[in-house]
Parts: sequence; C-alpha cells; structure tokens
Amino acid sequence: MDIELSPADEAFREDVRAFLRDHLPDAVKAGAAATPSVFVEPDIGQAWNAVLAAKGWLGYQWPVEHGGTGWTPLQRYLFEKECAAAGAPNLTVLGLKLLAPVLWTFGSAAQKARYLPRILSGEDYWCQGFSEPGAGSDLASLKTRAVREGDHYVVNGSKIWTTHAHHANGMFTLVRTDPQVKKQAGISFLLIDLASPGVSVRPILTTAGDHEVNQVFLEDVRVPVENLVGEEGQGWTIAKFLLENERGGSCHAPKLGYDLAQIVAAAKAESDGNGGCLAGSADWRRRMAKARLGVEALEMIELKIISEIAKGRKPGPQTSLTKLLASNLRQEIDLLAVDLFGIAGLQLETSRPLYGDNAPEPVHSRAAQVAAARYLNSRAWTIFGGTNEVQSTIIAKSVLGL
Repeated sequence: MDIELSPADEAFREDVRAFLRDHLPDAVKAGAAATPSVFVEPDIGQAWNAVLAAKGWLGYQWPVEHGGTGWTPLQRYLFEKECAAAGAPNLTVLGLKLLAPVLWTFGSAAQKARYLPRILSGEDYWCQGFSEPGAGSDLASLKTRAVREGDHYVVNGSKIWTTHAHHANGMFTLVRTDPQVKKQAGISFLLIDLASPGVSVRPILTTAGDHEVNQVFLEDVRVPVENLVGEEGQGWTIAKFLLENERGGSCHAPKLGYDLAQIVAAAKAESDGNGGCLAGSADWRRRMAKARLGVEALEMIELKIISEIAKGRKPGPQTSLTKLLASNLRQEIDLLAVDLFGIAGLQLETSRPLYGDNAPEPVHSRAAQVAAARYLNSRAWTIFGGTNEVQSTIIAKSVLGL
C-alpha cells in the first residue's frame, strides 16, 4: 500500500483546506466542539450540510449520476481528514451514508428520483428503525410486523434507541413480512413517513442528559407498498449491506486524532498537582503515547481498506475491526479528557445545547464542561452498530477463519 500523495492529491488537499478556512462557520465549529453526543443537533449539522451542498461536496461518497463528486476513495479520505482537523461537525450520516447507498443499490427508479435529491437538499431528515426492545444484537429476532393489505402494508410494533427520531420526518426500518419462514428470510426494508397516523415518538434521555435517542411506536401505520425497498424478504441482505457502510463507511481515525490533539494541547495549561503542568507528567505522556499509537494503527487499517476499495473490492468484514478499535479508542480518549480536567471534568451540565448565546456558563472551561457528558455518551460506542462482542465474533469467523 503506497500512502504517498501524488501532486494531484496534494493539490486536492490544499483546495479542501482553503475551502474549510473560508467557509466553515465559527458558530458551526463551536457547536461541534460543545456537542457531547455522536450526532450533532440539526441546527449545526444541517447548516454545515447546506454549505457543502452549495459547493457540490455534500454527496462526496455518492456516484456522480446521483449527485456525487466523482472523487477517488483516497480523495474522500483526505476530505474527511481535513474536515476533522478543522473541527467541522460530523455529517448527518443516517441519510447521506446509510440510506442513500441502499437506495441507489436496491431502490426503484422512482425511489431514487424522489429521495436522493431530498437527502442532499435537506428536505428529508432520516432516522434508522432497526433495534427493538427484544431485538438489539440479535436483530433477526425483530417482531415489528408488516401485513400487506392491498396497496399498503399495515405496520405494528416498536423501535428503540432510534437516534434523532424526534427531528426526522422519515424512518427506514426493518419489518417482518413473513413469520413462517426462517427469521432472517422473513424481513423486509420499508420507508415510513413519521407524520403517518399511528406513529408516536417518545424520548429516552441518556445518563449524560442528552435527548439523542427515542422509542418509536407504530400502531396500525399504513405504509404504501411503493415504500418497500427491494423485494419482500430481502431486508436482511439490505441490512447487512447497510451495516457494513455504518461500520466502515467513514474513517474514524482523523476525528479521534483531532480530539486527542485537543487534549494534548490543553494538558499544557493544566496542573499536575506537583507544581508543574500535566503535559510534563511521565505517566500522562505514556497514556498520550498509547492513545496516539492506537489512532495511528487504526488509520493504517482504514487506509488499507481504502486501498482495497480503490481496487474495486468491497470493504467486507474488515469494517468490524475498525468499528471495534474505534469504539475502544473513543472511550479511552474521552476518559483522558475527564482525567485531564480533574474535578472540573466531573461537572455534568444537563442543559442543552452547550453552545450558543443561551449555553450555561462552564465551571472551568467549555471543554471541561463537555468532558463528563461526552464520556458517558461514548459508553454507547461499544454497543451501537453491533456490540464489541458481535464485532469480535465477525472478526473471528470472517477475518481470522476461526
């Protein structure tokens, strides 16, 4: 794998850096820095999406025929790395990076024509209805039922841990259309309008005080048959395709590296309790070095996957490895932030948002105010998108051949 940049890629990177210097709003950057949760609030995320859409860069991972940029896998990586280094917020991944590839791969011509432009324009904001109270890691055990009646499906059941359902106007979801066959074979993929009668969304507040996830109840919800993506019974195949994109569709190392760099810089101003600064502590430097090596190792794995994609190969089960490593590093780095600020890092402000004119004043600094909430929020990293145990099993079977 050659990781040297060509002159063309160097020029591309400089173009991205210049764009970020000129067009990344300070308010958006500050909002991203003061957001404890994985998903930034729509007022920040959609504002940044609009800037990128105006440039024609929002669908940078999309095929050209659907509004994409035509960038190479390496250019897409460089774009993500420069955005992370500039402190830009994460993009609204659910529509852009999860549903959109499903639509252009499995969707009908009408579905592509309707939904893909609305994702880019921000008219549609999607959430993901996969997990249920009795079907999380064992997703194939889902019980939400869709019964066809004429030109509609009648859907009953509930979905849980549904991120940003309270902001979304649509939910892509897995439903059981045939209870008589093997459980994986009876699942289908539906698009549900959340304004439909029978849909109710109830908040779930996390330990950190964030309203990021919800439970969605579906009671006799009528969904047009044309909202079925693919064929009946193809939902499990589509779900595996989507989860591969969720686990490996983005590069985690650049964002982890950016957050670690902020901690390294802040340590120069924090006392070690012995008359010096924390950055001078040998134990602290060892912890920083361990985390930095982990981020660099993850980046090499992600670059290897990018190299495979550039050769026309699918990312495959290796994405489980990046998900596993990124989850553990996320938690490790967020713990470092709490330890960095000492007692000030234990403040747990439950008001939201922690940015903007009405944000509560921090006890020590804005970074310290966010630290404990971010640490608590990141406990979910080893659960969502497939638990660490699920990822380890996939790696053992599919990567190591055990």
